[in-house]
Amino acid sequence: MSEAAEDSPAYSEIDPRVEALVMDLIGRVADKWTLFLLEALEEKGELRFTQLSREVPGISQKMLTQTLRQMERDGLVHRTVHPVIPPKVEYRLTELGHSLGESFCGVWRWAERNLDAVATARTAFDARTASSRV
Repeated sequence: MSEAAEDSPAYSEIDPRVEALVMDLIGRVADKWTLFLLEALEEKGELRFTQLSREVPGISQKMLTQTLRQMERDGLVHRTVHPVIPPKVEYRLTELGHSLGESFCGVWRWAERNLDAVATARTAFDARTASSRV
């Protein structure tokens, strides 16, 4: 960030608690599993643990459990345990979860619009770096 931006009134008025929350959530949400779980729950609604594991290929049971617990702690998902045998546990997005998911829709739209441009840039970069190693 530039010094001018840091000296601006808007920057100096940022609540440090908000800044800490943003940094914490960006780190967590930028992790692919949280994004994929947000997307699955947004598209499918309430899902059981096993259904979520099928909706998010490649996620381990341990990582699914950890990610769901953290999302629940952050208020992004609601966990419902039904008193049956065997226990039936379902997860659904909260309003916070829905609103966070909406925020990341822009990233998906950007990726769709720029998929070819990124692929072209990567190919050109790889070609340049490969030829410089020879």
